[in-house]
Amino acid sequence: MHTLAQLRAGQLAGIQRLQLSCGLTEFPPEIFDLADTLEILDLSDNALSTLPDDLPRLTRLRVIFCSANRFTVLPAVLGACPGLTMVGFKSNQIREVPAASLPPQLRWLILTDNRVEELPAAIGACTQLQKLMLAGNRLRALPPQLASCTRLELLRIAANQLEELPDWLLGMPRLSWLAYAGNPFSAADEQAADAATSIAGIPWERLQIGQKLGEGASGVIHQAVLQQTGGQQDVAIKLFKGAVTSDGLPRCEMTAFVNSGDHPNLIPVLGEVLGHPDGVHGCVMPLIDPGFGNLAGPPSLESCTRDTYPADKRFSVDELFGIACGIVSAARHLHQRGIMHGDLYGHNILHCGRGRSLLGDFGAASLFAPDGPHAAALQRLEVRAFGLLLEELMERCDLPAATQASLTALQAQCVSADVGARPSLEEAERLINSLRA
Repeated sequence: MHTLAQLRAGQLAGIQRLQLSCGLTEFPPEIFDLADTLEILDLSDNALSTLPDDLPRLTRLRVIFCSANRFTVLPAVLGACPGLTMVGFKSNQIREVPAASLPPQLRWLILTDNRVEELPAAIGACTQLQKLMLAGNRLRALPPQLASCTRLELLRIAANQLEELPDWLLGMPRLSWLAYAGNPFSAADEQAADAATSIAGIPWERLQIGQKLGEGASGVIHQAVLQQTGGQQDVAIKLFKGAVTSDGLPRCEMTAFVNSGDHPNLIPVLGEVLGHPDGVHGCVMPLIDPGFGNLAGPPSLESCTRDTYPADKRFSVDELFGIACGIVSAARHLHQRGIMHGDLYGHNILHCGRGRSLLGDFGAASLFAPDGPHAAALQRLEVRAFGLLLEELMERCDLPAATQASLTALQAQCVSADVGARPSLEEAERLINSLRA
């Protein structure tokens, strides 16, 4: 975090990333003094409502964050910044997205938790778009021109007012991670799931909170001790961050999590937190062995949609097959129960280093009817996500030539641009298990 005093004193000359959060109501003109080097500008958590018309003077600017400000319109000047690839205006009061506000090289647009009712047809011209985050708005429909964004891989449209899931959306060639829970078209499936299951309530006073274990888009996970009759149990607690997360609604996450059922490669849920002093929602899970860690790191600003790994990360053949077999089995199990995970990523997988893996974080999960009209397309959408995970594992493993050839062929089928040509998860699981044997 930088200060306005540092900026005005010229102490930040030459920096590439500037972060200011100091109650700004106007754009500091001194920022233009950094035009020769500034690439990432973060003005989140201020009180801004406009950006200057000469913003394109920041000729090297690639990324801008203005979350938690007071914008009601996405500034049109953004579209005049030719190098801008990432725009983040989460948690403002934005109602209008002008066609002129979309930069030509846009890869990543975040408008989560605003009041947007309509997207411009011009979004179809953003042919480099890979990541579009729109959860928690008031969209009633998606513009069909979005189908022209054939590089789109991640889409968050949960917690809107969408009446249908367009057929063209599920045919997009690279779409891999989709979250749509909390819309009118999904309400019947969610209500049926809520009615079909129940979850134990765990009073807050029975929980003793310990150290923070991790944090994701939807919540923070803490270690805790659960006081029970006759003893105590070490557990983990996920406390949701707010009414709307980057992926959707905590209520929908809980519904999917509770309905996930028992599977050796899924993290189970013990109960729901009751009576938190601040009214925060949360769930209680068994404490996972500390020998487990995240398989990968989340995407970076540069990788956009792909997970990150240490440069020297390697997997043995046994580890690769252990992870791949476990995750494809868990995903297939979820699909049989009418749940699309929506975030099938390495950073949501815990791995013990010996091939055992656990898929967690249902923040982007959505429900569907297994016999419904969209069931097959939704499942093959997630097959692509599995194919990308398999590719990441293979890149970091020395496989025998014959096995490499077979897995490469399967991986290529999983990520086929023709959604209908992809194998089912059942077929993928069968082949991987045969190769493992």
